[in-house]
Amino acid sequence: MPLVNKTTSAASRATPPGLARLRVALTVFFALDGFIFAGWVVRIPAIKEQTGASASDLGLALLGVSAGAVITMTLTGRLCRRFGSHPVTVACGVLMPLSIALPPLTHSALSLGLVLLVFGAAYGGINVAMNSAAVDLVAALRRPIMPSFHAAFSLGGMVGAGLGGLIAGSLSPTRHLLGLTVIGLLVTAVAGRTLLRLEPPAPPAGRPDSQGTARRVDSRPHTRGLVIVFGLIALCTAYGEGALADWGALHLEQDLAAHPGIAAAGYSCFALAMTIGRLSGTTLLERLGQTPILVGGGATAAAGMLLGALAPTVWLALIGFAVTGLGLANIFPVAVERAGALAGPSGVATASTLGYGGMLLGPPAIGFMADWFTLPTALTSVAVLAGLAALIGYTTRR
Repeated sequence: MPLVNKTTSAASRATPPGLARLRVALTVFFALDGFIFAGWVVRIPAIKEQTGASASDLGLALLGVSAGAVITMTLTGRLCRRFGSHPVTVACGVLMPLSIALPPLTHSALSLGLVLLVFGAAYGGINVAMNSAAVDLVAALRRPIMPSFHAAFSLGGMVGAGLGGLIAGSLSPTRHLLGLTVIGLLVTAVAGRTLLRLEPPAPPAGRPDSQGTARRVDSRPHTRGLVIVFGLIALCTAYGEGALADWGALHLEQDLAAHPGIAAAGYSCFALAMTIGRLSGTTLLERLGQTPILVGGGATAAAGMLLGALAPTVWLALIGFAVTGLGLANIFPVAVERAGALAGPSGVATASTLGYGGMLLGPPAIGFMADWFTLPTALTSVAVLAGLAALIGYTTRR
């Protein structure tokens, strides 16, 4: 049976009230995650100037986010199996807003890297936990709604980046990120209360839920290999998302002489395009299937990133960023959902570790390549990996 195929629509089936409330609560957490992350990335140029870091030093400091996230993701999968994905999501929803207030307090690349280690741990943990909860809900509803959760992440990122761009010239990074801490804690208090009251939906026979209570868990090497393959697809595409988040604004400001507000809007264009693509993701998956989404999306993103990296003007670069966002929109959600459907929280943790590892390891790699070559040349690596994701998606169509 094809693993990457069309998904039967169940739109006519009424959603039980408990599952509807659960979907809303999870959507809020995905949006909060994107909002806080985007609030951080638009202030990276200011933090870079504050610490006096070079491109390579900043790349090493950003590696702290990568290390914290990758280490925590594996641990979070185990915590979800033991305590459930809902409590772990709420716990990380408290830690992440608290940690985002720390970077503006640093004055060296070393101290920045250390506090980003804490932020990365919270960021990695909440992504595994809420994706595990979302996979359980997708299975219970029997509809491919995973893109809608990631659309909320992108929408939150768009709002966070847009707000950051508006206040970048008038509000210090310290006050800005402290404001995000307050907002994040308030949202977690409201949405977390709902999430803790609701039990995870029962999984279909043969697949594990977030607490690891499956009746028949498929642990064959073939299945584990497929999980890794889907994780590699997630890595190739998340690399581009991380690169644009951390280096897109700097590319526009440094290489194309864009105003800081316009430069910050570059990630907003990317996030808006991803949001539009993901909002239509469920319909596209039901009509086209997963293979066209993976192959067509990867090819589109590769073309868009070549334009975004090599365009001679700001506006052409912004168009390239938007095209890249449309192409990447649904590849990551499809990859993570398939991994979770195959192996439950362990599959989500593995694919997320590879995927978000690509998102978080990509920016340091871009920093080193920017020092060796130029930043536009370094950004073309996003197009290369997007094309590789399309190729892998085609070869794993069955």
